[in-house]
Amino acid sequence: MFDQERRLYYFVSDVHLGLRAFDPVQREKQFARFLHELPAQTTRLYLLGDIFDFWYEYKYVIPRRFTRTLGALAHLADRGVELYFLRGNHDVWTYDYLQQEIGVTVLDEMSVVNIEGKRICLAHGDELSGERAHLFLKGLFKNRLLQRLFSMIHPRWAFAVATRWSKHNRLARGEKLLFRGQNDPLFGVAAKFETENHVDEFIFGHMHTPGNTLTPKGAGFYILGEWIHGCEYLVFDSMTGVLEWAKPDFMEAN
Repeated sequence: MFDQERRLYYFVSDVHLGLRAFDPVQREKQFARFLHELPAQTTRLYLLGDIFDFWYEYKYVIPRRFTRTLGALAHLADRGVELYFLRGNHDVWTYDYLQQEIGVTVLDEMSVVNIEGKRICLAHGDELSGERAHLFLKGLFKNRLLQRLFSMIHPRWAFAVATRWSKHNRLARGEKLLFRGQNDPLFGVAAKFETENHVDEFIFGHMHTPGNTLTPKGAGFYILGEWIHGCEYLVFDSMTGVLEWAKPDFMEAN
């Protein structure tokens, strides 16, 4: 029998479902298993972007993949788990499908949420990195006219282009980076943001470099891991009041 008063909050990013590298079928099975095995005390699940390596919602068409993941998310919603999603640079074209069909709440980049009295700032992080070329490209992706033009491309060709584009993903190339702590560009964003806002924890994705340190004012600064080489995520436990690192039990066994 579990403690009804215990509440768990999970933070995950950069699963990159559909990336044609390192056994994508097995990766989705593992992620869906993780979702199905979230304990009964789970209260909220935050998905901090790039859950999908490519996602585009046509009016009547959704990607012909990710059935296990979408089913697992729907199951969590039916259990009463609150689901939140932040768009990443790979799933920026997430509109209302997840909201209407599953009940996922889509949050804006740099959203501050209240969890058990703690103010936690969440972001995928790609728009905060300061990379000019990336910001220019992201601006094109978010342009409504260009989105309409892209929608006119037959899905067969659109997804073929996206699959080729994925080859440029640093995960597909096998690149592994180390957590840079205070030298990370996102750390500077957090330090600047906290001067005007009270925040207890910052949680970002995008960099694929799991690690944590403290900001100048003592807030926790975390970057989540990706789900190809490490699968590190964060969980906040209301009983302990602590934000901790974890990995799926079946991954620990490997």
